Amino acid sequence: MSSSVDNSIGAGDCPAGPRSKSAPKIVAFGGGTGMAALLLGLKAYTDQITAVVTVTDNGGSSGRLRNEFDMVAPGDIRNCLLALAEVDPLITRALQYRFDESEFKGHCFGNLFITVLTRLVGDFGVSIRELNRILNVRGRVVPASSAKVSLVAQHPDGSKSTGEVQIARSGKKIQSVEIRPYPVAMSSEIRKAIEEADLFIFGPGSLYTSVIPNLLIDGLMESINATGRQRVYICNIMTQPGETDGYSLYDHLEALRVHVGDGFPDAVIAHDGLVPPEIIEHYKDAGAEAVPCDLNGQAEFQSVRLITGEFFDQEVALGQGDWGRDDNQASEHDECLARHDPDAIARVIFEEFLKKPAVAAAETVVAETGAAETGSPGSGEAPGNAEAIGQ
Repeated sequence: MSSSVDNSIGAGDCPAGPRSKSAPKIVAFGGGTGMAALLLGLKAYTDQITAVVTVTDNGGSSGRLRNEFDMVAPGDIRNCLLALAEVDPLITRALQYRFDESEFKGHCFGNLFITVLTRLVGDFGVSIRELNRILNVRGRVVPASSAKVSLVAQHPDGSKSTGEVQIARSGKKIQSVEIRPYPVAMSSEIRKAIEEADLFIFGPGSLYTSVIPNLLIDGLMESINATGRQRVYICNIMTQPGETDGYSLYDHLEALRVHVGDGFPDAVIAHDGLVPPEIIEHYKDAGAEAVPCDLNGQAEFQSVRLITGEFFDQEVALGQGDWGRDDNQASEHDECLARHDPDAIARVIFEEFLKKPAVAAAETVVAETGAAETGSPGSGEAPGNAEAIGQ
């Protein structure tokens, strides 16, 4: 089954995020800038967000710190923390600052800060909990694992590639992925968030290196399925070279089925609108293309609810919202310009799956407290907006 929605409001139109005891509880799984875009949208309407972030990145600044200090990769966690942070925008910009010279070249200051904090407290998970507090995070960001783990891809020819960077560079089709060492235990924090959740969201983000790794946590899918809550997958707008070359929406869902079994997900959100020609050309040069929405007639996914609409973020595409690069993106040419509009995604999630108007959270907090909370002192707006992410 499928339906279409029309969203024309950009990320910059998100209202200041209210705080409400009765706001819907959402658990999101993913990583990278795709996850950050989702969180930016959701935080405008609820502070009951738990973001479970993948930690298998081994490229760029994250990879260097991971190897040099034998720690969990901090880059995806950093992006998600800053997407939900409610601090002075200058702090966000500083933590997203990337050095372009000296021995620090390529390092993001936020990654270095997380490294220092981890060494001070002696545990990556504890350092992230502290950062949630320090950055006044609206909701909470949780690493999928506090242990250093690696991603291993199995290819159809029987060979294997270890590490996200190596997987992308192998040039081989991915048959399946696994986490090493296995099993990766599910933390009590993630377990509790699952038990209390009203909705589960997977993606957007790299299919094999951001979304699926979280689903491989020991006992996670069993716990999610036991709740009976809806499980929503947000498909990428474009394919990803070295990972999902030539993939359609059907291929994305088939990859999920291979890893977690039949009956997943309950619903899919997919962009079926236009992508600007200049963006198509940019991706074509890198070997990527728009993901076709082709679920109609596919028997194994007939029960999946398909919601399509205009979810493309025009501001990012036009360079008006600087989101920066993921740690494993080596050059400006690798920047992801086709990203989901945070507010459009948040609105469809609230209205289609939580059956609440996207403004309900703001109205609720006024009813509960008599006044909505504002952003950072003196700012007059919610800090951590789209323009502040990824400087």
